[in-house]
Amino acid sequence: MGRSAIGEFLRSCRARISPEDVGLVTHGRRRVPGLRREEVALLSGVSTDYYVRVEQGRSQYVSESVLDAVGRALRLSADERAHLYDLARPSRKAGVAQRHPVRAGIRLLLESMPNTPAIVVDHRMFIVTANALGKALFELTDEPASRDRARYFFLDPHARTFFPDWHADADIVVAHLRLLAGRYPNDPGLTSLIGELCIKSAEFRAAWADYGVREKLHGAKRIHHPLAGDLELWYERLVISGEPEYSLITYTAASSSVTAERLGRLASSSGAGRI
Repeated sequence: MGRSAIGEFLRSCRARISPEDVGLVTHGRRRVPGLRREEVALLSGVSTDYYVRVEQGRSQYVSESVLDAVGRALRLSADERAHLYDLARPSRKAGVAQRHPVRAGIRLLLESMPNTPAIVVDHRMFIVTANALGKALFELTDEPASRDRARYFFLDPHARTFFPDWHADADIVVAHLRLLAGRYPNDPGLTSLIGELCIKSAEFRAAWADYGVREKLHGAKRIHHPLAGDLELWYERLVISGEPEYSLITYTAASSSVTAERLGRLASSSGAGRI
């Protein structure tokens, strides 16, 4: 993935910035949109030849100062800079081990939050475990397909009803998967997932081509649950210490809100907790 990925990413970043945006004077007609390679090199303080080698993935080691300079020149966000680091140094990424059980302490933590939907997902967006209310919220069963959230989101028509903001959510999901692909370049399961979604989902394929990069840490989430009705939730994603490929995600609602009341009814009907 490394060489082609870093080139595609940097070209997409160059294309979205005009010379005028960065104070460069241009003359005549330009054949490509955005900044040229030599202009990025100038803004980064490196030679054009060296920048070309970086963009083509031909430089075995790129210093932090150069990556930071390129990030500033291309006005990359913090998530995009982290992604650039991952792409520029793929050799430091080991292969990802097979999925392993979540440790007992995390399971106890989930059980201690009976009134808060909580799930644990891996770097492929697969729900490896959840508390009772998390299972009820996302209609999880023993079937792996119910826990494979990326495939469900893009390939199951029901997802567009379940997530009322599907199109906006899709951009966030794809941008997060793009970041994960750079973080785990040697994981065959993640590579297979992205390849399948590119083939089977036109929406995923189009969003993937936009090269958005974003860490999915927190935000609002609207859900249309078949039993609980419309829910307005806030999610927080926390990386689990010692197991960075796993994340704990909680979903909360403002106290005394309609959503909190509906979550309470869902908890009671599913035997998930006490409100």
